[in-house]
Amino acid sequence: MFPRTHKRKAISTVLTTMIILVASVVLGTGVVIYGTSLFQTGAQSESISTQGVKLWVNSTSATGISWGAAAVRNTGDKLESVDTIKVRGVAVPYSSWYYANTTNSLANIQDQFVYGSNDGTGLLKNYANPSGAGASADSCTGNTATPAFFIDVDGNAAGGKPKMCFIAASGPISLKPGDSAVIYFHMANGVLSTVDAGATSSVSLYAGKVGAPTTVTIANP
Repeated sequence: MFPRTHKRKAISTVLTTMIILVASVVLGTGVVIYGTSLFQTGAQSESISTQGVKLWVNSTSATGISWGAAAVRNTGDKLESVDTIKVRGVAVPYSSWYYANTTNSLANIQDQFVYGSNDGTGLLKNYANPSGAGASADSCTGNTATPAFFIDVDGNAAGGKPKMCFIAASGPISLKPGDSAVIYFHMANGVLSTVDAGATSSVSLYAGKVGAPTTVTIANP
């Protein structure tokens, strides 16, 4: 005798298709959510903020000597390097950057930055004794490089806040998370002219892909 056969229930083709379709949707959604999470995490970890952005043009100079200043802070959780400063779309070369940070002088990001005095050749004059403390006032705590110039931030030559000592940059300025720096930058002749005093201009400051342009009024020192 032949063995008795039993009918076995199988998953229908329609049900199988539906299972595969649902699994694909769930898997695809998971990939999208994971990718979005990674993107958001990366965006949140890289951030800089700028404050006190200034532009000056010397309206009494035939060549239109012009300078700018800005405070920048690394507000993310990764090392950032400030590598681009542009005024009206024109990049300022590193050789024209001067900066002060916590390693060469106290840089207070809340300070209002001043122009100081021009030496007639385009550079800012040194403040030899801005705080009335004698020759020792010329030294910068922790400074390992020769300062290019000193700035009396609050304009109080008889006392007040210590001056900031600016050293010449040779490349991007690195900032650890939470660190800040004050950057003074000297623009090439022609970027701003003597008639620009009182007008507005854009200053773009970036660290890699993070940063943004700022619109400021050009002052006449």
